[in-house]
Amino acid sequence: MGFQTEFNSVCKFKSEQELYELLEYGRGKMKKSGLRIFPTGQKVIAYTPDNTAVAIVKIVASIAEINFQGEEVTEVEMELVRKLTDDESRIQTALAFEMFFGEQKA
Repeated sequence: MGFQTEFNSVCKFKSEQELYELLEYGRGKMKKSGLRIFPTGQKVIAYTPDNTAVAIVKIVASIAEINFQGEEVTEVEMELVRKLTDDESRIQTALAFEMFFGEQKA
């Protein structure tokens, strides 16, 4: 058992519903499988499930635990700082593909 460290600039959503709640209400949470460390108090770029940069968020809590079903899970709570402009999103998305996600399909 060990912790997996997330990139300090990436907060990738796997669920459209979790992302919608964050963008709509200004606060939200996401659940990740595995024990992970998120940089509490730090601002990061949030990405959609299809790896598009959409917003700057601040991580306000990160709780890693083994639930009653024996699964390792991490819950991350965050606040929306602001949505990215179209230009910012395009640039951040391109950089993330180069650095984290692999080659972008044209």
